[in-house]
Amino acid sequence: MQTDHPEAPDRRVGDVDLTTWRTRVGRASADGWAELGHRYGALPLLVVTLVIGIGVAVTATWAASEVYDAVRESDDVAVLDRPVLDWMLTLRSPTVDTLVTWWTDVAGTIGMPIVALGFLVGFTIQRRAWTPLVLLVAASGGSLLMTIAGKDLIGRARPPLADAVPPYEHSPSFPSGHTLNATVVVGTIVYLLLLRQSRLVTRVWTIVAGTVFVLSIGVSRVFLGHHWLTDVLAAWALGLAWLALIITAHRLYLTALHRGARPVRSHR
Repeated sequence: MQTDHPEAPDRRVGDVDLTTWRTRVGRASADGWAELGHRYGALPLLVVTLVIGIGVAVTATWAASEVYDAVRESDDVAVLDRPVLDWMLTLRSPTVDTLVTWWTDVAGTIGMPIVALGFLVGFTIQRRAWTPLVLLVAASGGSLLMTIAGKDLIGRARPPLADAVPPYEHSPSFPSGHTLNATVVVGTIVYLLLLRQSRLVTRVWTIVAGTVFVLSIGVSRVFLGHHWLTDVLAAWALGLAWLALIITAHRLYLTALHRGARPVRSHR
């Protein structure tokens, strides 16, 4: 049986129904998830799925660090990293350095939580649902754990301080935490916005704005000499992988609701 729930508007992005699964694996996963949603409630199952997803994401970070470490030992990354940083040095000036430092701080340990909290309050008030809170907390928590895992596993040194713009940073360089957090948190915000936008032009501009922000944060980290280019590329890749897991978990949640499951199991 399929019934609509108050979160039914979240089922679509434009003409795309997020509760429709086109692959055999997707349909099988959706069927199993919907059945569990009827038994235990869709929201608790969403939380459990995201917790498992965080474990998968951290494991993927470990696997990526192993591959990266093998490549680094052959000095292949140096062919890309050093020339790009040298080119960035030619673009610097006191004014540009100040502006880029201000911009990169938006995705820092203070700026990014403020951005996430602002949108979280707005989403919660508008939708009167716990889903945005669950998704954004999971996105932020997973991103933080991936950053910590990558830095501890690789321990890569940042570019020389002589090539960096102060204030200097001394934690390991791989992956770029600013870039990874921006990719995941802003990506989740963009996804949540798209679910309530009916006009194509609005959705396009939302995607463009989010993409430009994420790309510019990554570039700013290299420009300021705080990370090597490969640190940023790895952060983009890991962030997109985690974002894909978050969206998939939410689609399974919406599918369970669409098929009649309650957010929380009813006690009869």
